[in-house]
Amino acid sequence: MTDKATGIAFPPTRNDLEVFGVGVRKKGPIKIYSVACYCQAALKEKLAAISRGGAKQEALRTLQSGAKEGPTSFLLEMAFKVGAEKMASAIADSVAPRHGGSANDVDSLKGLILGGVSANCKGGAAVKGTQLEFLCSPESGVGVSVNGQSQGSVESPDLAKAFCDVYLDSKCVSPQLVESCLETNCAP
Repeated sequence: MTDKATGIAFPPTRNDLEVFGVGVRKKGPIKIYSVACYCQAALKEKLAAISRGGAKQEALRTLQSGAKEGPTSFLLEMAFKVGAEKMASAIADSVAPRHGGSANDVDSLKGLILGGVSANCKGGAAVKGTQLEFLCSPESGVGVSVNGQSQGSVESPDLAKAFCDVYLDSKCVSPQLVESCLETNCAP
């Protein structure tokens, strides 16, 4: 599946999960990164029974709750260069207001991103083509990988739910991702 805004293509499966949709994260007119959402096939079956046109709110609720119930992966691929500190802070700042748990969880997530980008990316920045993956699990929290290298995880199921909300709630950072998920997986 390819993000139309950036031309970045994502594989159909990842970590035994299926691609559900793609979108772009913009800051003003700048396309920062493309993002793909990967979920379990069981959620795809639930969404296929819902009309995106006639029951959009139900489809949104099903997508949001289903992503939080099973493992869900968000794969980001950079389209624009962003420094390690700025990238880590931007993601942490998006997660923090959605997370009702310990602030230490968000700080740990930020540290994993910062360390991963600093250690695994040219010049310590997330340059075009850099991939960051966040594997969210209701049992184990959020696992972080940068360019395929595991950086560790934050063992907080609440943080995993908050991370899913960054990309799937009503104030998500990529409305195009939500629309793509519904268009790809729901009945017309």
